[in-house]
Amino acid sequence: MRIAAFLFLAGSAFAQNEPVPRAAGTHPDLTGYWVSMRDKFVWNIAKDQPGMKPPLTPAGEAAQKHNLTATIDPESLCIIGGTPRHNVSNMPFQVMQAGKKVAFLYSDGTFRLVPIDPTRKHTDSPDPSFFGEEIARWEGDKLIIDSIAFKDEKIWIDEYANPSSDALHVIEKWTRPDVNHIHVETLVDDPKFYTKTFTYSRTWAAGPPNEDILEFSCSENNVDVGHLGFGPGPIRADGTIGYENPAPLPPPLPRKQ
Repeated sequence: MRIAAFLFLAGSAFAQNEPVPRAAGTHPDLTGYWVSMRDKFVWNIAKDQPGMKPPLTPAGEAAQKHNLTATIDPESLCIIGGTPRHNVSNMPFQVMQAGKKVAFLYSDGTFRLVPIDPTRKHTDSPDPSFFGEEIARWEGDKLIIDSIAFKDEKIWIDEYANPSSDALHVIEKWTRPDVNHIHVETLVDDPKFYTKTFTYSRTWAAGPPNEDILEFSCSENNVDVGHLGFGPGPIRADGTIGYENPAPLPPPLPRKQ
C-alpha cells in the first residue's frame, strides 16, 4: 500500500457565489475538507523551478542520489511524510481552525496542531520532528506558518525523493482565494542541500459536502513493502509516480460466527 497512490480528486462543496467564510468576522476561515486537483507533477517540489530541477548543492546532489538508489519511500514504510512533503502529496486533508490554533488532519492518519500567536518565538533547542517546530501568525488574509527543527533521516520532501537536511526552514503562506479553494505557497530554505531558497505553490478544491477524514492504519495490510524498489519508481502513463504492479491485498479473514 503506497500512501502516495491517492487518486486525483476535485470537488465543489459550496455555491460559487458564496463569500469566503471568516472566523469571528476577521480572518478567513480555512476550515474544510480539501482534495487534490488534476495537476500533473504537483507532487514534485521543484515543479515551479526551471526544468523542474531543484537547485541542489553538491551535498544535496549526494543526498538525492542516496535517496534514489538506496532508500525505499519512507511513507511506504509508514514513516510520517511531514512538512513540506504533506503539502506536495496527493492525499486529502482536513483543516480545523479555532481561536489560537489550527489543525491539519491528513488521510494517512497523521496530524499537526499549530499555535497561532504573533508573539510566539521558536525555542532555543527544539527537538527535531517530522513536521518541525511550528508557529503561526496572520498577515492580513494570509496564515503564515514558520517551521524549523526537522528530522534529517528517513525523509523525502516530495514524491521524487528530493532531500532535506537538519538546516531546513519552511515558511508556508496559506490563503483561501474563494469559497471552493485553498492555496499554499511553501518556501523551502535549506542552505546545506540547496543553493538558494525556492517556492512551491499549490491549490486544492473543496471536497464533497459532509466528507471527513476517515480512520486509517498505514501498517495494516501493508503488503507492498516487499515489492518496492529504491527510489520513487517510474512515472506512469497518467503522469503519476510509483510502481506499476503493487502486491494484491490478501483476502479478508473469515468472520467468526
